[in-house]
Amino acid sequence: MTAISFVDLKAFVAAAITTDPFSYIVMPGFIRPEALRLINADYPDISRSGSFPLGQLSYGPAFQHFLDELNSAEFRAAFEQKFRLNLAARPTTVTVRGRCAEKDGKIHTDSVNKIITVLIYLNSDWEPSGGRLRLLRSANNLEDVITEVAPTGGTMIAFKRADNSWHGHKPFVGPRRVVQFNWVTSEQDQRVVMLRHHASAAMKRVVDGFLRAYPSLFRHNGAKP
Repeated sequence: MTAISFVDLKAFVAAAITTDPFSYIVMPGFIRPEALRLINADYPDISRSGSFPLGQLSYGPAFQHFLDELNSAEFRAAFEQKFRLNLAARPTTVTVRGRCAEKDGKIHTDSVNKIITVLIYLNSDWEPSGGRLRLLRSANNLEDVITEVAPTGGTMIAFKRADNSWHGHKPFVGPRRVVQFNWVTSEQDQRVVMLRHHASAAMKRVVDGFLRAYPSLFRHNGAKP
């Protein structure tokens, strides 16, 4: 695999972090332009909505190189410096999305076992009004926006999980590529997070298979599932 660095850690270290109402950073160009094409060419083929663990996906060497950089000591050190945390003993999790469904994007904070959430967007461009991540000031108002981030290729948003780290987006249905990387509090929490994603992905496969096998059961007055 090529020796070039896919992520621009030098620019990340130099970028400003916002600490009110919670700590976050948005960085367009986190993925170098010359790397974006390589990563997307080797991106997992995901036909369903939801977050998928790496063990249930197939992908090429450029995508693996990208994952290796995320799991590197240099990557961790840059985030430790930016968020003023010691992450050396903290396990990590990685999940991947390829598509967005109507139900996605509801306002939430991440679970308490997550310390830092890193979202890296890999779409080549983005025109729709939906699907743009919004950091929010409240739990029940999608218009109370701190900042909005279009999921365009190479953009990264990272935030420290807090009781008020609300985020969500307007509905969108279609391809939406994002890699989520987290530092979590313990190895037990790491196992719980990944087991949940494995179970969710397995259930999606069962449901999809059932829909393909018995499509007539889900038609009503000519409607399709």
